[in-house]
Amino acid sequence: MRTSKPDATKTYARLALFGILILVVFLLSGCTAIGPPTIERDRFDYVSAISASWKRQTLLNLLKTRYQDAPVFLDVASVINQYSMERELNIGIGGEFYNRSEPSFVDPRVGAIGRYADRPTISYNPLMGKDFARSLMRPIPLPAVLTLLQSGYPADNVLRICAQSIQGLQNCRSTMIAGRKADPEFYELIDSLRKLQDTDAIAIRSQSTGNEMSRSIIFKQPGNDGPSDHLKQVMQLLDLDAGTRKFPVVPGNVAVDNKEIAILSRSMMQIMTEYAACIEVPAADIAEGRVHAVNNMVSDSDHRLPPLIRVHNSVAEPDSPYVAVPYRGSWFWIDDRDIHSKSMFYFLMVLSSFTERGDSEQAAPIISVPTN
Repeated sequence: MRTSKPDATKTYARLALFGILILVVFLLSGCTAIGPPTIERDRFDYVSAISASWKRQTLLNLLKTRYQDAPVFLDVASVINQYSMERELNIGIGGEFYNRSEPSFVDPRVGAIGRYADRPTISYNPLMGKDFARSLMRPIPLPAVLTLLQSGYPADNVLRICAQSIQGLQNCRSTMIAGRKADPEFYELIDSLRKLQDTDAIAIRSQSTGNEMSRSIIFKQPGNDGPSDHLKQVMQLLDLDAGTRKFPVVPGNVAVDNKEIAILSRSMMQIMTEYAACIEVPAADIAEGRVHAVNNMVSDSDHRLPPLIRVHNSVAEPDSPYVAVPYRGSWFWIDDRDIHSKSMFYFLMVLSSFTERGDSEQAAPIISVPTN
């Protein structure tokens, strides 16, 4: 049986239509892979990755501080993701459609080529030199400390972490060279301030004077005997004027008179040292002199306040920790069920946002790394 010319023409038309349909499906399927759908996916993935790396970097630098290594901070400055997609579809049809003497055969040829590229570029800002000194060695600005109190953070936790002294009452220091135990009155003070805070008997007021912003602590007169006793104790411990309720807060160790409150804040390096002192280290590292043991007389573990943080260690990698890093042949981690340690670790990360990271005039990051 011979193939007629009309039949061959119909076959060719069907094959052409089939090829067009394949091309349309191929193009449409590629369009759904990039564009708006990437926003939700990339945002979630990068936020999760940056958050996890920030926690691990923070814990790693606490370990470096504990072992007298130099902490290193590398901030993610920007993430730029570029996508490209190329598609190519080839359709060829060979053979004769009509031949009077021989049967006609149709030999379709279809080919497709696709190229997809995902080119993220991540920029980092290393913290070093004068920026390192300004961010980690300079005391946290007092307005930042008072802002935390004004925001409702517990006064005892904030001052225990951020203040080295209040009106001459000294907090503990866990450094190996200048370590000392806190004055008992310091704990009495922050405990009473917390109780006044719980009854809304203390307030922070900001006032602009020229180009500077001053802040004051205002003590309200409580309405019952309990808070009144706490207020009386605070006034006595700070040696404040009993007839005054508004006291300007000034940086320093000692106030000029009894109508102002002097607070000497800690630097981020001092705060990291206090956190690092709570890290459990392998006994072998202490015995071999790789890390010093924290003097129990220096730590504030005998007070009602729990340790700042609990960081455990083991040889094997822990299961489902809140954050974990390998360091010097051991794994160090925070238990995901330890709510106190998690909240205090989070607070440390919040504090780091109050410190300057580099020059504000710096227009571009120092390091850009293509990761493809």
